[in-house]
Amino acid sequence: MTGVPAGRTRPGAWGGLLLRAVFVVALPALLFTLWWLASDDSTDVYWPPLRTILRTFPDVWTRARLRADLLPSVLRLLAGYALAAVAGVGLGTVVGSYRRVRAVCEPVLEFLRAVPPPVLIPVIMLFAGIGDTMKIVVIASGCVWPVLLNTIEGVRAVDSVMSETARSYGVTGAARIRSVVLPSASPQIFAGLRQALSVGIILMVISEMFAASNGLGFTIVQFQRGFAIPDMWTGILVLGLLGFVLSVVFRLVERRVLGWYHGLRDSSRRSP
Repeated sequence: MTGVPAGRTRPGAWGGLLLRAVFVVALPALLFTLWWLASDDSTDVYWPPLRTILRTFPDVWTRARLRADLLPSVLRLLAGYALAAVAGVGLGTVVGSYRRVRAVCEPVLEFLRAVPPPVLIPVIMLFAGIGDTMKIVVIASGCVWPVLLNTIEGVRAVDSVMSETARSYGVTGAARIRSVVLPSASPQIFAGLRQALSVGIILMVISEMFAASNGLGFTIVQFQRGFAIPDMWTGILVLGLLGFVLSVVFRLVERRVLGWYHGLRDSSRRSP
C-alpha cells in the first residue's frame, strides 16, 4: 500500500497551493502595475500618481489613526452584520417553513426590500439619533435582505424525503430545524451572508458620511473636503484592503463550517 507519510504534504498539493497563490496575486499585481503606469506622468490634482499615494500611506494611516477611525468602522460593521445574520436566518427559517406565513409576509417583505437603505438614514436618525446605534441599524437594514431571502429559499428547498424521514423518527420542532432544516439550507444561507458582507461595507461608509466624527467614511470625506487628495486615495485603499481581508476570513469560516458540503461537491465532480 502506497501513500504519503504522516506529517508530509504530497508534491501535487504543493503545486496546487502554488498555482492558487499565483492566481490570487496575479490580478491585483496586474491592476496595480496598470495603475502605476497610467498615473505615472499625471499632473491632475484629482488623479495623483500611485507612487505619491503609496508614499503618503504610512504617514496618514498611523497606529493612532487606525485605532481612531478603522477600528470603530469595523466594530459597527460587525455589529450590524451580526444583527442582520441573526434576524435574517431566524425570520427566514420561519417564513420558509410555513406556507401561510410566507403568503402573509411576502408582499410586505417585497415592499421593504425595494426601499434602498440609504434613503432610510434620515428616518433612522430621528429614532436612533446620530451615534453608533444609527450606523449599526443602517448596516443591518441593508444586510438583512440577502440573508433573509437566501434563507427562505434554502429552507423551501429542503429535501422532502429527508423531512419525512425525520418526522417518522419523531424529530420535530426545534430539533428538526437544528438537525435537518438549517444544515440542509446552510449552503444557501452562506451565499446570502457573503452577499450581505459586501452590502455591509458599502452601508458602513455611507452611514459614516452622515453626522459622524470618526470612521473610514468620515475620514475619506474630510480628506476630500480639505483637498488632501492623496490622503483621500489612501483611505480608499484601506477600504479595499478591509474588504479583501474580510472576504478571506469569511471564506475560511465558510470552508470550515461547510466542509461536508464542499467535500461532497468535489467528490461528485471527480466521479465518472
